[in-house]
Amino acid sequence: MNQRLIRVATGKEPADCILKNARVFNVFTGEIIETDVAIADGRIAALGNYSDAAEVVDLAGRYLVPGFINSHCHVESSMVTPPAYCAEELRHGVTTLITDPHEVANVAGVAGIRFMLESTQSLPINYYVQLPSCVPATPFEHAGAILSAGDLAPLLEESRVLGLGEMMDYPGVVTCKTDKMEKLAMAQGRVVDGHAPRLTGRELCAYVAAGISNDHESTTFAEALEKMRLGQAILVREGSASRNLEAILSGFIQRGISPRFAAFCSDDKHLADLRREGSIRHCLRKAIALGLPVADAYRMATINAAHIFRLYDLGAVAPGYRADLVVLDNLEEVSVQAVYKDGVPVDPDQVAANTGTGSFPKSVNLAPVQQKDLALPSLDPFPVVEVLGGQIVTRKLLLSQEEALRQLEQGQLCKLAVLERHHATGNVGVGLLAGYGLRDGAVATTVGHDSHNLIVVGTNDQDMLVAIGELERIQGGVALVQKGKVTASLRLPAYGLMTDLPAEEFLPELEKMLEQLRQAGIPQDIDPLVTLSFLALPVLPEIRVTDMGIFHVSTFTFLGD
Repeated sequence: MNQRLIRVATGKEPADCILKNARVFNVFTGEIIETDVAIADGRIAALGNYSDAAEVVDLAGRYLVPGFINSHCHVESSMVTPPAYCAEELRHGVTTLITDPHEVANVAGVAGIRFMLESTQSLPINYYVQLPSCVPATPFEHAGAILSAGDLAPLLEESRVLGLGEMMDYPGVVTCKTDKMEKLAMAQGRVVDGHAPRLTGRELCAYVAAGISNDHESTTFAEALEKMRLGQAILVREGSASRNLEAILSGFIQRGISPRFAAFCSDDKHLADLRREGSIRHCLRKAIALGLPVADAYRMATINAAHIFRLYDLGAVAPGYRADLVVLDNLEEVSVQAVYKDGVPVDPDQVAANTGTGSFPKSVNLAPVQQKDLALPSLDPFPVVEVLGGQIVTRKLLLSQEEALRQLEQGQLCKLAVLERHHATGNVGVGLLAGYGLRDGAVATTVGHDSHNLIVVGTNDQDMLVAIGELERIQGGVALVQKGKVTASLRLPAYGLMTDLPAEEFLPELEKMLEQLRQAGIPQDIDPLVTLSFLALPVLPEIRVTDMGIFHVSTFTFLGD
């Protein structure tokens, strides 16, 4: 108990700071209350008429709301290191992050998780971690590390570790697979995140019964409703490639269902989108524009997320709560004027200045690659991976072998290859891709969820080989090749996932890469990089390519010769 808060609230001691003439959004009643807010020792001491403080800030009738909470995100997907990422979130009002570092963990194991924790320990943001539960995500690909319950258990002693991250191996859960049961037992009494796209019926009941309390993979209202009816909190996702907010919230609005057990998340969002629109700010604006009541939208961005993750001193402007606050000019537009962390104003540019170049281990270890390694398997009919606009789920197309080769020759399909990049095993899976839109050349990336092998898509083998070689040369990143020449290259030396450049230097390079990919044919409803990065993830429907071959997610089998 902080007795000073009591003395400040009763007027016996001056506050550290008073925010006067605020229009406070009350998450408990949905009201807007004109009042002063007294802050002491980083917490809110009182609301009312106060003036005695070391510092008095007149908000002149601006709105004051709790700091936003991003309830599920992968910092690595921004392609910048944690300090640069946190600066962008703070810029748009996010003061609390619930992160799952399973991207870096799949490359570097426990050392990668500790890197994320250590690089954020002094930043003015609540940086919480859910421990990666599935490294590797499945046995159907090769990752850079394998993490058991024994490997993860010591990390639970870290104060910023809340629980267990998204449990992607839902078949392993519902069949009581030993290693999954060990991890769930290890996390007993803590929050366990879900990841169960399209799971339904008895298997979904079994998954929830295992203690998995939330899910961010719903892409339709019906899917979200079934999960919520079983007691799962719904983390409504709006990222760079997966944009599910409209489909889910439209159903809530039309059916009159309360979003009390729902929150917002970004999951995977790259730096250009974060800078342009923010994460939770974008969710708020879109939800309100759809017709969700303003009060419900702000609750989803604050108190709902806090309660889902048992952070009971966050998410409200009320006595005893941490003074993580956002000053707004307009609730509907979410126009951020200032951000306070523990009662102190935050300068995002100063936070970004913590980003510095570092020394990282070599993370692209390929076996020698030749054209024959990019040969398609002999399949008839041939299963083609089709990407869908605004989604990271895919659809399986079946074409005769003759038709598939004809469409590849005519540029209607691209070749897709995934190369193991951690241990130089020489594993290469090759398939075909529809809907990506690349007209000529090749694009390759070492950002390949979740095992982060090297993914390359191309219209011809020669450009694909050049792109692979460029990523080996720069030790990770993204490369675009056209007519045998590298036309754009993003260097990501931190585990092949993140740049060591400050955001202001990296953003122009990222924007240039995105623009060149658009010019190469990638349509507007397909994010050129995030969509590419998910083509190898064998836990998302319906069909993928891993370094082991073409994988059918629904049947958990490889389709090959």
